[in-house]
Amino acid sequence: MSQYFQIHPENPQKRLIDQAIDIIRKGGVVAYPTDSGYALGCHLGEKKAIEKIKWLRSLDDKHNFTLMCSDLSEIGTYAKVDNAVFRLLKAHTPGPYTFILDATTEVPRLLLHPKRRSIGVRVPDHHITHALLDALGEPLMSVTLIPVGDTLPMSDPEEIRDRFGAHLDAIIDGGACHLDPTSVIDLRELPPKIVREGRGDITPFTS
Repeated sequence: MSQYFQIHPENPQKRLIDQAIDIIRKGGVVAYPTDSGYALGCHLGEKKAIEKIKWLRSLDDKHNFTLMCSDLSEIGTYAKVDNAVFRLLKAHTPGPYTFILDATTEVPRLLLHPKRRSIGVRVPDHHITHALLDALGEPLMSVTLIPVGDTLPMSDPEEIRDRFGAHLDAIIDGGACHLDPTSVIDLRELPPKIVREGRGDITPFTS
């Protein structure tokens, strides 16, 4: 059964954040709140945890995983960013966007799309997520927690505990989240391509 942490959404308790990070470092899978629904996260190179997340979400090898990053400089370590893309990222982070970019060699192969070698990256606008990333000191491998058959991410931590508690190592209760998933923007070539319209305004990427 998973551990359940009630963490303040505006002022996250460091002691609880550190306990959650310890679980992640030891290979655990956690559910945590973001600015666009709850997500499943694990350590970047933890194969068993990544396989568990793929099983929980029924994902195939073609799914683009996302690296939840603390800032733009961290994105630049794991994704190829030229000047034009950097300007777009700077103008729209942090926020409810996932950007698809070509991955650098820093990204573990098991996270990459088998043909495109692409990776999703995002900088969230949520206090708990940033507290986790600051404590971890590196990106969190992440996917939105959308149950099989549903179209919207889960936003109620109690419901997450009821449905997935037996399979997760920790659930971070940061209160209810927005229901809409991120907007997904492919920036591997310009002009940008809209992959999914979600919470983030896509207008700047279509004009």
